[in-house]
Amino acid sequence: MKKRIILRGLAGIPIGISISYLITIFLSLGFGKGSYSPCVPELVDVAGNEINAVLIQILSSIILGAGFGMLSLIWEIDSWGIVKRTGIYFFGASLIMLPTAYFTFWMEHSVSGFLGYFGIFALIFAAVWIIQYTTGKRNVKILNNGLHNSNKDL
Repeated sequence: MKKRIILRGLAGIPIGISISYLITIFLSLGFGKGSYSPCVPELVDVAGNEINAVLIQILSSIILGAGFGMLSLIWEIDSWGIVKRTGIYFFGASLIMLPTAYFTFWMEHSVSGFLGYFGIFALIFAAVWIIQYTTGKRNVKILNNGLHNSNKDL
């Protein structure tokens, strides 16, 4: 199990970096006024310069990718029900995401900033969960129908 956790974490690293990089591109397109902004100005101020800020953001993206990669193993624990897996995954994801977002200034450093970021995080989590659940349920139905039809042919 330890080997699977490590491998899943390592596989998550490039995914975390890629998603982070894509987010900076989309944010720059929306708010950059024609310029690329690799990270938020508050992080640059705290880090001392842009390259340090980018390095902090990359390290944060590595942590996020590895953490979410490792957490994905929770969905493979068949002895746990869907509610338990969802709750533990959400809790773990929150423990990874929220401090990282605070540290990298992806959220405003206030109670309202935290609550707003957490709300957006929870909405995105719920949307992805619903899509995954619906897709999985549909795939099971298709498989069951295929099994049912193949049994008729026997």
